[in-house]
Amino acid sequence: MKINRVDLIVNPKAGDERLHEQMDQIITRLEHHFPTVNVFHTNKSGDAGQYINEYGKDADFIIGAGGDGTIYEIINAISPLENRPAFGIIPGGTCNDFSRALGLSQDPLIAAEQLCIQKFREIDVGKCNHQYFLNFWGIGLITEVSTNINPIMKENFGRLSYYLSTLQTLSQEYTFNLKLESDQCAFEGDAAMVLIGNGPFTGGIRAFFPGSDIEDGKLEVLIIESNRFQTFFDMLRAKVMNEVPNSEDILYFQTDSLSIETAPVQTIDCDGEREYHTPSTITVLPRHIQMAVGEYPIEAQ
Repeated sequence: MKINRVDLIVNPKAGDERLHEQMDQIITRLEHHFPTVNVFHTNKSGDAGQYINEYGKDADFIIGAGGDGTIYEIINAISPLENRPAFGIIPGGTCNDFSRALGLSQDPLIAAEQLCIQKFREIDVGKCNHQYFLNFWGIGLITEVSTNINPIMKENFGRLSYYLSTLQTLSQEYTFNLKLESDQCAFEGDAAMVLIGNGPFTGGIRAFFPGSDIEDGKLEVLIIESNRFQTFFDMLRAKVMNEVPNSEDILYFQTDSLSIETAPVQTIDCDGEREYHTPSTITVLPRHIQMAVGEYPIEAQ
C-alpha cells in the first residue's frame, strides 16, 4: 500500500494529557515518514465525520487521535465509503479499547511510531442497522454501567470508574424481555445484558471472549440472564482461567448475524455511544477495513 496523504484528526478534549503534550512530536514523526500530513482539530461531536465526508475521501490513511468516541465517529464515516482509506489509531482516551486489540502502545508517541511502520491488517467491522462498531454492541447492564458513571469520577479515576459503576449497578434489580434469533442460537426470555463483541477489550480490560478474533468474520455473543453477583463472579473466574464463561445464567456463542427484539425498548451502547434503540439487526462485515497494527496478534491477558 502506497501512502502519500495522511489526514490526522485530533480531539483536543481527549482525556490523556500525554496526547496533547506530545502532539508536536507526533506530527513531526508523521511528517518524517509521509509526504503529506493534514491536521484537523475537532471542536464538537460530529466534526470528525463531517471532515471525512468533505475532505477525507481523498486521503490514503486517516489517523484518529483521541478516545473511543473519536474512533467510533471516524469508523462510522469511513465504513460506508466504497473506496475506504486505511485507518490508524493514536490512543488518547480513558480506555482506548480497540487500539489495545490492534497491539498499539497506550503511549501516544510510541503508537504514532508504530503507525509509521505501515503494517496493516484487514479487520472486521460490526454493523447494527445504520451504525458501525469496531469493539462492542450492548444493551442492558452494560448501558446502565456507562450511564451511571459520574463524569467527575471518570476524570479522577479513569478506568477504575467503570468498575465502581459496575458494583453500584449490580445492587439494582434490572432485567428485560429478550428475543434473539440467529442461525447458531435462539433465545427468548428475561435477560440483564446482551454484549456482542468484535474486539476483545471492554473498559480497558480483556473481556469475556476468549475466542475473539478481529479477522475471523464472527461476532462473540454473551447473554447474561440475571445480574446476580454470583453470575459476575463466574464471569470473573472464566476470565482468570481464560475459559468460556460457564454458568446457568450465561449463554455464549459466535455468529455472523443476529436479530434482537426487546420489551421494553432498550438503549444501545455501541462502542460507548448511546444514540439508538432496539430492535436491531446486527451483522459482521468481514475484513472490511485496512487498519494499522502494532504488536499483533495480541497475547491473551
